Amino acid sequence: MSIAELVVDRVQTFAVALPTLRSFGVAGGTVTEAGRPSIRVLVKVSADGVHGWGEATPIPAWTYETAESIVTTVDRYLAPALLGRPAWDLDGVTTAFDRAINRGFSIGAPLAKCAVDVALHDLLGRALGVPVGVLWGRRRAERIQLGWVVSGPGPEAVADSVAEGAGLGYRAFKVKIGLHGDAEDLAIVAAVRNAAPDAPLWVDANQAYTVDRALALARALTEYGVTAFEQPLPANDVAGLRRLRQVSPIPVALDESLRHPTDLATFVKLDAVDVAIAKVQRSGGLTLSRRLCELAQDSGVRLMGSGLTDSDVGLAASLHLFSAFGVTGPVDLNGRQFVASPYAPTTVRVEDGWADVPAGPGLGVEVDEAAVRDLAVDVLAVRHS
Repeated sequence: MSIAELVVDRVQTFAVALPTLRSFGVAGGTVTEAGRPSIRVLVKVSADGVHGWGEATPIPAWTYETAESIVTTVDRYLAPALLGRPAWDLDGVTTAFDRAINRGFSIGAPLAKCAVDVALHDLLGRALGVPVGVLWGRRRAERIQLGWVVSGPGPEAVADSVAEGAGLGYRAFKVKIGLHGDAEDLAIVAAVRNAAPDAPLWVDANQAYTVDRALALARALTEYGVTAFEQPLPANDVAGLRRLRQVSPIPVALDESLRHPTDLATFVKLDAVDVAIAKVQRSGGLTLSRRLCELAQDSGVRLMGSGLTDSDVGLAASLHLFSAFGVTGPVDLNGRQFVASPYAPTTVRVEDGWADVPAGPGLGVEVDEAAVRDLAVDVLAVRHS
């Protein structure tokens, strides 16, 4: 059977409870908590005996999708739209998904759509026996530098985090700010810089500031050699981001603002973006992420890379995307820092702060379905306190 004849015949969802390695917080709240499992939703798409895996990372502190909403969106809306379709028709699938869960101000249910889209890419690569980058005809890098993410209650805690990351071979650091007052945020950045005097360093506010506060902070951050100020304002504050970009002494990088490639097109037209963050789950998967990256490069907008504390399936998908567009880092793919992936006996190789782009078929991650089923939990069960 040729790849042109593969028809999707089954879509399965598994909400899995993964071991949490470290606690992690952003301006919106807690992302992971040591001692409590981290829920990830794995999706398996099958077509005529071939299958592929994708992942969604529910983080209500970052965006509106939850584990429960992702499972029901895939099972009740996206799977019916996908069944019976040719597995190769990624463009058609994107259109079908938009009809099933339509866009509002921006893309609708991107995490759920991402899990299915990535699974289709994995399936197609496995059917052809080639990695995702070869499937695209784009593989510009074999290794990508990772940044160690620093988030803590104060200068002493973040200095300890930098020391831990440096001890594991990491040589670049991303600092979460917006969790405290402005003076405390600056003290935290100063502590990171003191602990890593020569390392690449960028900050991420996750939409925490107003224009005036962000500008004052950006001016103060120049003292610490910060290379980018990521998402300082609310995602839909287009006018504010344009104003800030025009006067900020530090390049403004957009993450939450770029859910769909058309969002980037708007910021490009308004001359309101310095750096575009490529993030597979935020943009609904690899299909739309490729479009966003191509638009950024064609528009002369610098690309950076990020993730969502993905486990190994999501990590591999991001590595293939960044490799295809030559985004060699440092990038914020922090999943390995915060969660384990016991379902994947053959994993992405990470050593001394560098990740190898997988070379196996599809995503290049072997998923043990028996382990997935052992880790699976029923997130839709009603719980009463």
